[in-house]
Amino acid sequence: MPRCMLSSDLPWMAPARVRATKHLTSRPPAENILLTPIFCRIMIDVTLANFEAEVVAASMTTPVLIDFWAPWCGPCKSLGPILEKVEVAYAGRFKLVKIDSDQEQQLGAAFGIRSIPTCILMMNGQPVDGFAGALTEGKVKEFLDKHLPPAEEQPEEQELQLEEESTDPAAILEKLQHAVATDPADHNARFDYVKLLLTLGHEDDAKVAFAPVISQTSVVRRFDSLKRWMDAIDFVAINALGESASAGFDAKIAANKRDFEARFDKARWLMTQQHWTEALDELLEILMRDKSWNEELARKTYIAVLDIMETPKPKVADGQIPPEDPTVATYRRRLSSVILS
Repeated sequence: MPRCMLSSDLPWMAPARVRATKHLTSRPPAENILLTPIFCRIMIDVTLANFEAEVVAASMTTPVLIDFWAPWCGPCKSLGPILEKVEVAYAGRFKLVKIDSDQEQQLGAAFGIRSIPTCILMMNGQPVDGFAGALTEGKVKEFLDKHLPPAEEQPEEQELQLEEESTDPAAILEKLQHAVATDPADHNARFDYVKLLLTLGHEDDAKVAFAPVISQTSVVRRFDSLKRWMDAIDFVAINALGESASAGFDAKIAANKRDFEARFDKARWLMTQQHWTEALDELLEILMRDKSWNEELARKTYIAVLDIMETPKPKVADGQIPPEDPTVATYRRRLSSVILS
C-alpha cells in the first residue's frame, strides 16, 4: 500500500530544483461564448537545459508539482492520469510537470529519487513536501490542500491598470482604497493599496490597511512580501538608523565578509530607502556564501523585494505572456543561478 511520505522522510528536502510543462487557458470561440472555458496544458519534457526556467522560475509564482516517472513503471501509469485530472480540476492553483527518470538521471539524483513514482511540490524555488507511490485521487487532493492557497485566495489574472487612467498618486490611492472597501477579498487591490501607501511613506495607514489580511501571510506570498517590507521599516525605526547607517554596515562587512547579520541589516535599511537593487545585491552576497543562512531568511527576503519591485503587467491578447520587468527578470535569474550552483 503506497504511503504519503513526510518532509522528513524525503532525501530531496534540501536546495535542489527542476521542471517541465506549461499551461494554457483555452478560451471558447466567439460563436460559442456561452461555453465554459477549459483549462488545459501542453507538457514539456524537462532537461538540464530548461529546468531552471520551467520549474524554479515558475514555482516563484505558482506551486509546481513534479512527477518523477518512467514509461515501464506500472504505478506511474496509474498515478499519471490522476495527477492530470486533479490539475485540471484545480484550474491553475498548481502546475504539474513530469520528468522521465530514465532520461534525466542527473535530475533524479539531484532530488535523491529512490523509487518511482515520486512527486515533489516546489514553492518559491524550494521543495516543500512530497510523496512516493500511486496515491488515490482523494489522497493527492489532501496532499495538495495542505500547501496550496484556497481557491478563493488565488490572485486574479489581470492587475488593476490604474496607471493607464491616472498618474496622480492621490487619485490612484483613492481608487485602490475604494476597490478594497468594495471587495475586501480583492488581494490584488489590497496589495497595490498597501504597497502604494508604503511607497508614499504612509506607514501607519499601510498597517491599518494590511491588518485584515496579516493572518494570510503564510498562504498569500505577496502579503508576506509586504510584511517583510514593514518589518524592515520597523527595524530601522526601532534602531534609529539614519542616513549614516550604511557606513557602519560597510565597516562591519569590510572587516568580515561573512558577517551576514550586517549584510542583512544593511539590506533591510536599503529596503526602507527603497533602494531595491542594492538590497538585492546584499542579499545575493549572503546567498552566494550560505543559501540556508538563518532558515533561508535571505532568500525569502530576496523574493519579497522582487514582488515589491514588480509593476502590474500590461494587458495582452489571449494566449500571450505579458513581458516581465527586465530588472526583475535579471535578478530572478541571478537568484536561480545562485540557488542551483
